[in-house]
Amino acid sequence: MFRHIVLLKWTDDATEEQRAEVERRLSELPGVIPEIRTYQIGPDAGVNQGNFSFAVTAVFDSPEDYVVYRDHPAHLAVVEECIAPILAARTAVQYVVA
Repeated sequence: MFRHIVLLKWTDDATEEQRAEVERRLSELPGVIPEIRTYQIGPDAGVNQGNFSFAVTAVFDSPEDYVVYRDHPAHLAVVEECIAPILAARTAVQYVVA
């Protein structure tokens, strides 16, 4: 198994509608990209100051399946149309699940 985790920080002027659209569009990806085994997304709970705004955790059978997701037109469309316009910072990690 192969896990991908990404943290996104929104710009200060990101609207609630824009943030909701990111969540809605990302939640559709498991139905479009069969290589996704598990997909968990959500906004930060707001318990600690300074956290990133949103998290995505995805599990794939292999690094190759992750690359299919990474490069899939539906995923790229969400990034370009919804995430990029309100993105202040991004960090990610991928690793093999033992």
